[in-house]
Amino acid sequence: MTTAHRAARFAAVCTFLTALALATVCATGKAWAQPRGGISAVSAEPSPSPTGPIGAARLVGGRAIAPLDAPAAVKQVIAAANRIRTKPYLWGGGHGRWWDRGYDCSGAVSYALRGGDFLDSPLPSGPMERWGSPGPGRWITVYANPSHAYAVIAGLRWDTSGNSRGTGPRWHADMADSSRFVARHPPGY
Repeated sequence: MTTAHRAARFAAVCTFLTALALATVCATGKAWAQPRGGISAVSAEPSPSPTGPIGAARLVGGRAIAPLDAPAAVKQVIAAANRIRTKPYLWGGGHGRWWDRGYDCSGAVSYALRGGDFLDSPLPSGPMERWGSPGPGRWITVYANPSHAYAVIAGLRWDTSGNSRGTGPRWHADMADSSRFVARHPPGY
């Protein structure tokens, strides 16, 4: 076999593997990583997509990035929450007006939900126990009890509980214990 034939065969194999990888990305939403030492059909392993699993938001520098397949209203909720994600905790904040100097737990959840047109006015945590539809939602779940409220939006927790950046409206990748909360969601989401 001549060098030209080997080069042509190598190019054909590379084209095939590239097409296979693209088909895999389209079918599964996961990208294929190129193994060290070049392309190999035997050793190529699927790896997590750089955009995260389909249907899950990801955190970049404290900001939530909406998944590409999220409905427009969910993307708007995430965008609204991102606007206030560095505000401080302020008891009663976000209840007298939408744009405030700080937010409490239900004020922050209300502000985010307002972004998707799910609320006309802010709700305290107690009434959030009766808001929307019962149970967890596919994209958005609000967890409420008489003294606290938080939401899980596209797989990220939106909460005012403290972390290394202080208290106030913040995104969290970890989930909280929801056993003492009522789960509610916007109808259809």
